[in-house]
Amino acid sequence: NFTNCTTVIPLTFQTNVLTELRKWELSLIEHHKLQMRQEKEKHAAHVRQLGSEIENLKELLHTYEISIGRKDEVVITNLTQALERQKERIELMRKFTLWRIKHVKAKQEEYANRIADRQFRTALMKKVWAAWRSLSEEKWKEKVAKACQSRAEDVCVQLTNDYEAKIAELTATLEQTKAEILRLHSEREQYEDTMKKAFMRGVCALNLEAMTMFQGK
Repeated sequence: NFTNCTTVIPLTFQTNVLTELRKWELSLIEHHKLQMRQEKEKHAAHVRQLGSEIENLKELLHTYEISIGRKDEVVITNLTQALERQKERIELMRKFTLWRIKHVKAKQEEYANRIADRQFRTALMKKVWAAWRSLSEEKWKEKVAKACQSRAEDVCVQLTNDYEAKIAELTATLEQTKAEILRLHSEREQYEDTMKKAFMRGVCALNLEAMTMFQGK
């Protein structure tokens, strides 16, 4: 049994380690997907906002074009300046959007590089672990066997002590229960004797009363 124990424990430990590494990898991938999705949603919302602003600017430009045909030269100059400012603002927004897209791509590439580096380190750790395990497996098996044997002996001793204590406790409880049953039987006998005497006294009293009544008649 101890030989089987020493054979199964390393395999179980290796399986648990691989499972935890796989969970860690899946968690990192899911976190990366969530970040990518959030960045895409933010980018889409920003693009929609820019599109809405561009449409508003187009409507404003159309309004300005109509106003230019109706207003005097001063109004035309003011509208032209406003249009220039709007064009500058649109250009700035376009540059900012391009910069943000570039920044998001750089973050994605950096994150992908970190994931690749972690995968490489994980594979390297697996190789190192396999090499170390092949070298120390025999000593480790011996240590585990001794530890299992020592632990089993400790558990047997502890169980023996626990069962002996439980038996002593149950024995004491049984003696107390027997004493309580004897006391209850004694009380019951006394109670029955008292009830018999009371019943006899009642019968005698009824008999005397009946005789008195008959004698009176």
